[in-house]
Amino acid sequence: MALYLVRAKPKKELSDLRKEMDSGKILKLRSFGETLQHSLENARIDKEDGYALWVEEDYCLPPLAMERESVLDRYFNDIVVERIELEEERWSRINDKPRLWRE
Repeated sequence: MALYLVRAKPKKELSDLRKEMDSGKILKLRSFGETLQHSLENARIDKEDGYALWVEEDYCLPPLAMERESVLDRYFNDIVVERIELEEERWSRINDKPRLWRE
């Protein structure tokens, strides 16, 4: 399993992305929909620079290739992925940030 910390600048208001998530459209994408849905549901926001942050499990080279083509490139610019080496490091690096989605 390969884990990545993802930083991405929203292109605009993410209400359309939220609608896709709520409708189940992303969840149904094969073979990565469930993982992407989970990652985006738990995304955080860095208030200092406005970047969204999340942890993504991915097996593609380059990382997130299918996710970018299907979803992410429509909603985000400047997508940067950083490999996370330790399982314990998963969400701990961003848990102090506020959630991207208001509950």
